[in-house]
Amino acid sequence: MTKKIKNILRVLFIMASIASLYFVPWILVKAWILPLPDTVQEQVNEAIDHGFDGMIVYVDEAGKPPAFYTAGWHDRKKKIPADPQALFKIASISKLYVAVSITKLAKDKRISLDKTLADYFPELVGRIKNAEKITLRLMVQHRSGIPNFTDNPDFWKNREDTSKDALEYALDLPANFEPDKGYGYSNTNYLLLSRIIEKVTGYSRQQYFKEEILIPLGLKNTFGSLDEVDNLDKVMSGYYVGIEDDFKNEDVGMIATAQDVGIFLRALNDGSVFDEGEQEIYSSIYEYEHGGLVPGYQSLAEYHKDIDTVVVQFMNTTDFEGYEWNLSEIVINRIVKIVRNKK
Repeated sequence: MTKKIKNILRVLFIMASIASLYFVPWILVKAWILPLPDTVQEQVNEAIDHGFDGMIVYVDEAGKPPAFYTAGWHDRKKKIPADPQALFKIASISKLYVAVSITKLAKDKRISLDKTLADYFPELVGRIKNAEKITLRLMVQHRSGIPNFTDNPDFWKNREDTSKDALEYALDLPANFEPDKGYGYSNTNYLLLSRIIEKVTGYSRQQYFKEEILIPLGLKNTFGSLDEVDNLDKVMSGYYVGIEDDFKNEDVGMIATAQDVGIFLRALNDGSVFDEGEQEIYSSIYEYEHGGLVPGYQSLAEYHKDIDTVVVQFMNTTDFEGYEWNLSEIVINRIVKIVRNKK
């Protein structure tokens, strides 16, 4: 390659890089390039400056008491500051609890990971493509090909129609791919897995969570729905950019404090949530950390083995563009870096 061609390619590369930056929101660039603060609290304060209404961070470093950091509002309208012990809607972090429960039931031979969706719900044959081929294992791993009901636009248009089963939005649709021939994150998988838990046990999945996970770990601030919360003022408000409404009263699944999530996540990663023989099963089917996102609430729960540290981050602001989620990932990465630097 001649020097002239190399120079031309270099110029083209620089131009392409500049062009790509044009399409990146500058708020993300700014959050990424700002000098790293010395403390987690400074980083949390900085995150509020990026446009989040409120934030809670829980850091559990092995051998140290857990640390809590907050900034912004628990309730913007009432001017109540963020509370480290507030309840928060954890959304898809709940998938970790479902996966643990499926593991325990499999170890007890109350279910089989190799049985199919049709074995448990024969009425879904013909309504969910490949129901007779999709195993529970594939559903846990998001390798089933079952469409995600939250990807159906009608689900969001009819959110106020609570009489309609969410599963209806995933029925009679073509498969995203053949079972075990791809990966596709689907909330429908975990909706069905939750119903299998309830069918096998004869009671709610939350009751099973209590018996097998929450009570053994001493977790008293984790709930299945708003109906279980005795005082809604304990629930952190949730906000959508550009909308004044508070999303706190929308019932969208599990609720917990950052500390409860953190204790669970450490128990998941150190194996203490499992009985003998269960962790081997779990490791073969699912992951050890997760995020959650519903209108007004986004959460990240991570374990970092190199520093033996759990970090749980709650932010009560979401948006249409998706920038807030990207921002939250940048922020937690910076928090982890601060903790790692102090090691």
